[in-house]
Amino acid sequence: MQKQNKKTALLVMDLQNGIVSRFAENTEMLKPFQKAIEAARENHIPVIFVRVGFSEGYPEVSQQNKAFSAITKYGGMTVSDSATQIHDSVEPKPNEPVITKYRVSAFAGSNLEIILRSQQIDSLVLSGISTSGVILSTLREAADKDFSLTVLSDACLDADPEVHSVLIEKVFPRQAEVQTVDTWIGTLN
Repeated sequence: MQKQNKKTALLVMDLQNGIVSRFAENTEMLKPFQKAIEAARENHIPVIFVRVGFSEGYPEVSQQNKAFSAITKYGGMTVSDSATQIHDSVEPKPNEPVITKYRVSAFAGSNLEIILRSQQIDSLVLSGISTSGVILSTLREAADKDFSLTVLSDACLDADPEVHSVLIEKVFPRQAEVQTVDTWIGTLN
């Protein structure tokens, strides 16, 4: 039997100004994200940031897309807009990629998979806002792409605590290890 080498990356998804301001009522809610990022860096685990943003004029947005079509009417959320920039509390280092996606999944329209495959990363640790959005969509797609997955339960936020609980406790364990940040950090030593 062949030994499997796992090369892991931490994905920090949608922790951008426009989303953090809606979900994280206080900066204490961001502490688990900060702790996970710090641990990844200390253990030489690549940290990859993912954000959602659009080009000027919104050519990527279909009017049939309920989630994103309203943006074309109200403006904002372009790649240069302050709302799409990574939140200062988790500022990327110069060598850490910031991926721009065009839909909910971190893979949608982005170069994420190219970066992961180029770096021979086969194991992903997921964190982000929101549990029922980017975490769910990315987990499903990553599982279909045969990545080994861990979800950091306390480094995920959702507007609906009940939906968060159902996903973390019942849905995600079918395709991923679900751990707290502290438990995950304990596996790194």
